[in-house]
Amino acid sequence: MGIVRFEDTQKAELEEFRRMLLSCAAVHRRKDDDGIRGGGENALPSGNGDVLDRLVCVTSGVSYLGIAIVNQLLVNGYSVRIIVDNQEDVEKLREMEISGEMRLSNSIVEIVMAKLTQVDSLTQAFDGCRCVFHTAAFVDPAGLSGYSKAMANIEVNASKNVVKACGVSPSVRHCVLTSSLLTCIWQDNSLDQVSRLIDHKSWSDESVCINKKLWYALGKLRAEKAAWEIAKESGLNLSTICPGLITGSEFFLKSPTSTIAYLKGVQEMYVNGILATVDINRLAKAHVIVFEEMKKASSGRYICFDRVIERQDEIEKLARDTSISVSSIIAGGGGSSSSGNNRSRFELSNTKLARLMLRNRRCYNE
Repeated sequence: MGIVRFEDTQKAELEEFRRMLLSCAAVHRRKDDDGIRGGGENALPSGNGDVLDRLVCVTSGVSYLGIAIVNQLLVNGYSVRIIVDNQEDVEKLREMEISGEMRLSNSIVEIVMAKLTQVDSLTQAFDGCRCVFHTAAFVDPAGLSGYSKAMANIEVNASKNVVKACGVSPSVRHCVLTSSLLTCIWQDNSLDQVSRLIDHKSWSDESVCINKKLWYALGKLRAEKAAWEIAKESGLNLSTICPGLITGSEFFLKSPTSTIAYLKGVQEMYVNGILATVDINRLAKAHVIVFEEMKKASSGRYICFDRVIERQDEIEKLARDTSISVSSIIAGGGGSSSSGNNRSRFELSNTKLARLMLRNRRCYNE
């Protein structure tokens, strides 16, 4: 399969973990033979295709979003290859398997060591996979909370490498990149020609991101634009999903860097009506649904959110969940009802993705 080689000690541990996963998967396969169908009520409809079509890859598969996507893929019958780049991530995966956080069904999980900084390494790791889900999950290399300008450059380069590797891989046909709603919402609010509607066609103004030192938004913006450019040149079928602030069980504890980085500029987002959130499970399902759609149609760009924060109780809940003060969200603006500046407010639209998910309502239940 062209899998990257490990050091002897790491390889032994990975093989031991993989045997545990395969053993568990074999149990589920035997149950399936007895007439018990895996996946459960949350499963999405499985598409037709051979074994190759059911093998996909997830980068940063131990991240908060990554493991949610892995689980959605597993319960829908896909076999998943998870990319890791250090022994600590291997240990995290082992703990997830033991605790049940990783939902094995009748599928297989593989763990492959690869570096997001090396195209050749990624190309080998992707060999045999039909689709790559690049979750673009990063932590501050200095061990500090937040997201620096240097991290923005790391994000851009990693996304470039992943898409390049997908483009030269003989097996990869599709790539789903997790971008951010921040790549759409940061407009120059003083310009008359700026549309008040923000949808999948909208792009943030790079100069606004730079002037406001919104490095997370800048990194996501440049990474997504670079990905589209490379995909176009290589003929890769690419789709991007632009989620709002990702929330869910213990989201701040499990994803503090991206949460803090996303909320930079939160007061302005709140006043302008563009502070939106999305539940982690809905977002993970959206990734799988978009991939299923890519098999039948062309690529696309999708905005994903399920709530725009406007009410006082929503502000208070967000403040509690993130351990920030309510005043840090509403200071200087007072919210939509008291700001007195209706012109500055935008309207978010996720109609494109909502319609796609409605077509899958049989398996997507709120």
